[in-house]
Amino acid sequence: MAITLIGCIMFEELVREVILLIEKTEGRSRNRTYTAQVNFEHAVHVILLDLWKSIHSVPVRECLINKRSGYYSENPRYRDPLLTYKQTIAAFNGLEKLGFIEVTQEGYFDRETLQGGLTRFVAKDELLERLRGLEGHPAVRSQVNHAHEIIMLRNTIDGKKSFVEYEETPTTERFRENLRRINKCFSNHWFDLEIKDTEVEKLAQRISKHPNKEPIDFSKRSLVRIFSNGSFKQGGRFYRGWWQNVPSEYRKYITIDEKRTAEVDFSQLNPHLLYISNYKELGSEDAYSRVLDGEHRDTVKQAFNAMVQASGPLKQCPDDIDLSEIEMSWPELRDRIVAAHKPIADQFFIGIGNKLQYKDSCIAERVMLQFVSMDAPPLPVHDSFIVHHAYAESGEIEEIMRRAFYDEMGEHISKVDTEILSWEYRKDGESDSIEPAPTIDQILMSDDDMSQWRKRHQLWYESLM
Repeated sequence: MAITLIGCIMFEELVREVILLIEKTEGRSRNRTYTAQVNFEHAVHVILLDLWKSIHSVPVRECLINKRSGYYSENPRYRDPLLTYKQTIAAFNGLEKLGFIEVTQEGYFDRETLQGGLTRFVAKDELLERLRGLEGHPAVRSQVNHAHEIIMLRNTIDGKKSFVEYEETPTTERFRENLRRINKCFSNHWFDLEIKDTEVEKLAQRISKHPNKEPIDFSKRSLVRIFSNGSFKQGGRFYRGWWQNVPSEYRKYITIDEKRTAEVDFSQLNPHLLYISNYKELGSEDAYSRVLDGEHRDTVKQAFNAMVQASGPLKQCPDDIDLSEIEMSWPELRDRIVAAHKPIADQFFIGIGNKLQYKDSCIAERVMLQFVSMDAPPLPVHDSFIVHHAYAESGEIEEIMRRAFYDEMGEHISKVDTEILSWEYRKDGESDSIEPAPTIDQILMSDDDMSQWRKRHQLWYESLM
């Protein structure tokens, strides 16, 4: 007998209906205990919410589930305490039995390579239709869960990077409290990606082709801070904000509370950090342009940073560096960079990169806390920030960034790059022609070209009422 979902309006109603449908198929002789029932219902809620988020992601993504029993008992700091192995698998199997989900790839683990993957699944037919028809948007509905750990420590264990337990200290507590302040500020504002509906599929294809970009999930509106190599003095950058997965050419379309934005970054941050840390002078000449007489600056920057990150001689060119436009081999480029930076030549190939990341993350934290004190969300993208355009036009963000750098390093940074990004759109059928973007008022009065962007904003404002 086919099981049909009855009409529903809100996500919570769908969850309740699915719970009852799964229970009808289980044929249990006894009811679950109170705790087990809570865990079971929570698992159904978590899986359905992830499925709802997945169909609103750009591009639409698969969902993941860990079927290894040990996962639900190890690392209690990082896991959801209400998700237990038995009840999570019961919820998953129930959804599968009802024909509401489909496994697209079974989980696996290769003991020789120590590589593996989680089970992947998607919503099927009827459930997919109901998820699409739900009122609201998962990004608006989802609230920041302050119980989840946001200060994370990663280390390499048996050749595999894993999150590890750690002891609380005044430092970790300060990191957590500062990040909670930042995330609370973020939760009080709405940032979005203002592009035409016709551009969404193009963006989805662009992200699908990128090896390091995850789908954009607008519900990921808060940050975690991840430290490296088992040390709270390495790494420490801020991750998991949806805007960090937006390709650079699309970041100009990010809005904050419907306002235009600017992206500002520290120029030559790693060279500045290296020279200042070693009591050397970087000089006025650009750290990257000095290597090849001003040519191929972006490639030189990639190579410089790879050499700082490497813990060995780096004899082979990193895979993500393209030398096709440079008429020289990797060893020659590597040697040219070392020669151009003789005062810090001993800092290459010793794995100092994660220590530099810690320094730049502390600077970033200072910048964000200053903005949070003004109730203005600064969206970090590693060492750059996306902010309301007025802070760039007035020069205020540059002053804040310079002050943060000095407070952390005790020296001044010579340059901060400010780019007030204009909105431009390609005309239909004219790949080389662009037109200025409309004003916010024009957008709100226009047709449905940007209906997805407008709908999310409308839902956000309605949620505040």
